[in-house]
Amino acid sequence: MRLAMLPLLLAPLLVPAQVFAAALSVCTEASPEGFDVVQYNSLTTTNASADVLMNRLVDFDARQGTLKPSLADSWEVSTDGLTYLFKLHPDVKFHSTAWFKPKRPLDARDVVFSFQRMLDPANPWHKVAQSGFPHAQSMQLTTLIKQVDATDPLTVRFTLNRPDSTFLATLSMGFASIYSAEYAEQLLDAGKPEKLNAQPIGTGPFIFSRYQKDAVVRYKANPDYFAGKPSVDPLIFAITPDANVRLQKLRSNECQIALSPKPLDIAAAGQDPTLKVEKTEAFMTAFLGINAQHPPLDKPEVRQAINLAFDKPNYLKAVFEGTAEAASGPYPPNTWSYAKELPGYAYDPDKARALLAKAGLKDGFSTTIWTRPSSSLLNPNPSLGAQLLQADLAKVGIKAEIRVIEWGELIRRAKAGEHDLLFMGWAGDNGDPDNFLTPQFSCAAVESGTNFARYCDQGLDKLISAAKTTGEQGVRTKLYQEAQSKIQQQALWLPLAHPTAAVLMRKGVQGYEVSPFGRQDFSKVTVTP
Repeated sequence: MRLAMLPLLLAPLLVPAQVFAAALSVCTEASPEGFDVVQYNSLTTTNASADVLMNRLVDFDARQGTLKPSLADSWEVSTDGLTYLFKLHPDVKFHSTAWFKPKRPLDARDVVFSFQRMLDPANPWHKVAQSGFPHAQSMQLTTLIKQVDATDPLTVRFTLNRPDSTFLATLSMGFASIYSAEYAEQLLDAGKPEKLNAQPIGTGPFIFSRYQKDAVVRYKANPDYFAGKPSVDPLIFAITPDANVRLQKLRSNECQIALSPKPLDIAAAGQDPTLKVEKTEAFMTAFLGINAQHPPLDKPEVRQAINLAFDKPNYLKAVFEGTAEAASGPYPPNTWSYAKELPGYAYDPDKARALLAKAGLKDGFSTTIWTRPSSSLLNPNPSLGAQLLQADLAKVGIKAEIRVIEWGELIRRAKAGEHDLLFMGWAGDNGDPDNFLTPQFSCAAVESGTNFARYCDQGLDKLISAAKTTGEQGVRTKLYQEAQSKIQQQALWLPLAHPTAAVLMRKGVQGYEVSPFGRQDFSKVTVTP
């Protein structure tokens, strides 16, 4: 009897250690604004909600530069480009939590609900989003999509009002995540629609557990995830605004991954035998947004003078420490249709003073510089950057007061157009050039709040719109290059840098890939001691 039982007792000891779930703690730089991702436009919020809790119909494969199936196994597009038919993956389960027990798997009703709440003002969920739907509005989905309907439980049809070559790529963005119509109905019936933002439900690889603002977000692995249960469990976002502290936590193994490291931290981690650094070219641009609605910033000569007054090479050396390429326009160099010949504005304080005098401001003027308190990939040293800009502007007679504003409030107030000069960055969600122009320079994006230049010009708007009506890349390239030229002439931004995306991690972390878009995928990560 004892001999017969021996194999049963020893068997668990023979199982490799890596099959057991291990906790993964990720040191992040800021708190999410919330978890109802459609209401927000910051990457921090997308990372904490859409990337871990949700799925979309399609995903963008950054390595291949192509779209790939997600909740939709396949799709068909009509020859006139007006009808898109998506076949959904069967038996995809929504999260089961203490606050929601799904009675059915995902079906076409959930996709219809997820888009109708953004598109239809009569939908009871439309007014629940106090912040509106910034991405849906700036991407002009309300005028693009004519109808979304279910042709059968696993088939969804989108009918457009006009052809749009960016539509499929747009569906890979975080705001296009699919929500549970059943959960939404439960919340409305209970009179608690705000819970959608505080107790999120999705189909993604991780299930929301709890959130403590400015401290931690906890998730657990989804055992029913349709792409396979993640190996890491639980997943913890340790909110750590100070980059130095993020590195310290990584070294002490309090975190296994640290996001948004400073350039010096990247070099230090490369010399640490317990750590490693993963890098990729980022599809991002750091910039200073110039509010064209605030006089005297409404004058192009003034905006041009600000561009000329800033010693950008000195800024790049001091803030990015050689880890970023100087930006001359909105696009990163790895964007097709990137205008290589765009000259930008070389440092020239004398010319800046002459332009201010031409604008009737020979004695200068007063303004404000807004920046965040914590470092990020697109702004490694916010305090130093703001001080450098302040000093350079003072040399040409512009007196600028620095205002350091907490990230969530900064985004909210900047979307309302309260800023003058704003240190900001933009990360494209897919490889399409329109992902920079429509959300940042269209007239619709002024209303939605994502256009931080607050500039609406019908000529520029027509160029951006026209480029989406054709699939011909050569035609689109010509239109986008003309748009870039207009943006540069008007000096709507002070383009700063195109950084290299880098993430620090422990040597035992495997399966993590750095996204050029700043998106996060922990579903394939494993952690060993």
